[in-house]
Amino acid sequence: MSLIPRNFYLDDIFEDLGKPPRPHDMKCDVYEKNGNYNIELDIPGYNKEDIKIECEDGILSITAEKNRETNEEDSDKKYIRRERVYGKISRTFSFSDIDEDAISAEFNNGILKITIPKTQKVESKKVIEIN
Repeated sequence: MSLIPRNFYLDDIFEDLGKPPRPHDMKCDVYEKNGNYNIELDIPGYNKEDIKIECEDGILSITAEKNRETNEEDSDKKYIRRERVYGKISRTFSFSDIDEDAISAEFNNGILKITIPKTQKVESKKVIEIN
């Protein structure tokens, strides 16, 4: 019995043709609800402690980082394929009308949910008279 599918190598060659290599993506949904911006990001395989969220001047940055754990039991492994991502991944969002002090976040089952309260944007229009 073989653990490698019969067309394993041939399928991989054609599957990877034309696709540029890209790092792990943080797929997300961004929506407005109840006067807030909401962001839901998929960050599977990371722990809450691996994630850092910062906001400065309307720029929200999410960074997740994890290092590959190595031990003596792994030293004799000969990998055929490695797809699990290690290292640093990040995503940045820009907002112009948010309350940075009231941002909240929760992380559960690989999904990071961030709630960003919007501020009331004051529409100001100044009429300038011509002399």
